[in-house]
Amino acid sequence: MKKTLITILLLISVSTVSARGDKRLNGIEKDLNAILETTKAAGFAVAIVDGTKIIYAKGFGYRDYENKTPMDADTLMAIGSSSKSFTSSILGQLRDEDKLTFDDSPIKHIPELRFFNDNLNSNIIIKDLMSHRTGIPRHDYSWYMFPTNDKDDLIKRIQYHEPFTGLRQQWHYNNFMFLAQGVIAERITGKSWEENIKKRFFEPLEMKRSNVSIDELEKSSNIAIGYELDEDKKINKMDYYHIAGMSPAGSINSSVNEMSNWIITWLNDGKFKDQQILSESYVTEAMSSQAVVGAAFPDKEEPGMHLANYGYGWGISSYRGHYRVEHGGNIDGFSASVALYPSDDLGIVVLTNQNGSPVPYMVRNTIADRMLKTKKTNWVKVFKAEEEKHEKAKEDNKDETAEKPALSQKNPPPHKLGDYTGNYSHLGYGEFTVTNESDKLYANFKLKKYFLKHLHYDVFELFEVTDTGIDTKDTDPLKFNFNINDAGEIVSVKMKIEGSLDHAIVFDHEPKTIDVDLATLKKYSGVYELSGEIKVYVKNEKTLHLFIAGQPEYELLPIDKHLFKIKTLDGYKVEFEESTDKSIKHLTLRQPNGNFKATKKE
Repeated sequence: MKKTLITILLLISVSTVSARGDKRLNGIEKDLNAILETTKAAGFAVAIVDGTKIIYAKGFGYRDYENKTPMDADTLMAIGSSSKSFTSSILGQLRDEDKLTFDDSPIKHIPELRFFNDNLNSNIIIKDLMSHRTGIPRHDYSWYMFPTNDKDDLIKRIQYHEPFTGLRQQWHYNNFMFLAQGVIAERITGKSWEENIKKRFFEPLEMKRSNVSIDELEKSSNIAIGYELDEDKKINKMDYYHIAGMSPAGSINSSVNEMSNWIITWLNDGKFKDQQILSESYVTEAMSSQAVVGAAFPDKEEPGMHLANYGYGWGISSYRGHYRVEHGGNIDGFSASVALYPSDDLGIVVLTNQNGSPVPYMVRNTIADRMLKTKKTNWVKVFKAEEEKHEKAKEDNKDETAEKPALSQKNPPPHKLGDYTGNYSHLGYGEFTVTNESDKLYANFKLKKYFLKHLHYDVFELFEVTDTGIDTKDTDPLKFNFNINDAGEIVSVKMKIEGSLDHAIVFDHEPKTIDVDLATLKKYSGVYELSGEIKVYVKNEKTLHLFIAGQPEYELLPIDKHLFKIKTLDGYKVEFEESTDKSIKHLTLRQPNGNFKATKKE
């Protein structure tokens, strides 16, 4: 009993570290509770590091909002892209082990990796991946909507991700480039990224409860549930998102107490306690400017806030004249900020179980103002002012929308619903299906299902199907714009899902096929006469083929009763005609330039 009591006391002392004795933090909890209340967050946790010590660590609100289970400094939460500094640091260690250089081509370590063009293949180096300067935009739908646990499968998609600018011409965030870093480390070490993170960082940094997947998180104790605010500012639970194969870009789950050990390492030239985790040279380089993010010119109101550069898995800026190294993180239901002020021996980590939350920056800045003894800003007041501006803009937008003539939604789609169904695919993204269910169209992705609401012409809006029905609250839903060929058939769908490109991503259409038994297929077999002979026959007892002298053999795909699509030719179909005695006497070749009827030889 006595041993158990001691254990409990130890846990309490670790999970909450008081700021007594540090006058800079007098009254801080009043400010932090005001942030919690104003943002309507379910909860958050924060830790402050001064040199080699955690001087404050505490949870606010709830890790489980429904059951009112309190958040504390040991609560595990997803840190999202704050994981990126860990991934690049593996490469930093491997460089110190003479296993690679940052000037290596990534293709040297991943031979099958290819980029969109020869210039990128020949000139991209590992340092470009680490500092987001490849000129390739995010293409995040490729992993978010088409997830896979196979990192190699994701690597293959990169070849089809179009750049929006030239190499090293403009900074642009890209999760795939951090995936590539993780895979480079896997190829060199023979261990998975997950194993490398645990062995190289979690174990020596005593991050005993931190983990690298949702599966591990769900098996842990003291974990947070993720939440979001709906349009009415109500707190709603969100499902965990399994990042799967994209793990090197952001799948770590940790607590503010354990993340403090990561901060201590960076503030102390790569050393934690008596062990050198990262070389001092790598730490300096990673926290230095390797790419210019933007101008970030100081303004009159905040002359000390300027600079927007990027190192290796860290963003770099000036906060009121103090050098700040920081990386945020966002994934379904969670937001994070890990901030270092290396010249001031200060570190702040904020984790919250609120989706797309302002909490991390508000808490970080509120604490930084005190710890750095700078001008204090009422960040709650700033947030409220921004919210008022946002709400006004929304109302103005509603008025403008109301004034615009309504689109012709009463007109039916120009094609039968069945024409839109089938598989759609893009080599850089993946596959999804469109189905017709009770005269309604649905787009079916691996993790989500959407109702397709007809807007006009061949354009449909997507609304997510949830456990409670179809969510129609999205004011700017994703749109499907179906394309037709010269024969008027659906051949693809366009989606504007990569904002950095001036055109949409096109997914090719493969019509949905139906099952046809062997006996029926054999009824279609025979020789048909037109201006020459057309031979139709069954192969492998399962597929129908067509052959015309001087042309290749064509496979026929059954898409409706007696109707087949020629597999490799868009706009070409073959329709068989059934006589009253149920025999097949004719076929019609339906082509963009007309229909041609052939008669079956007896």
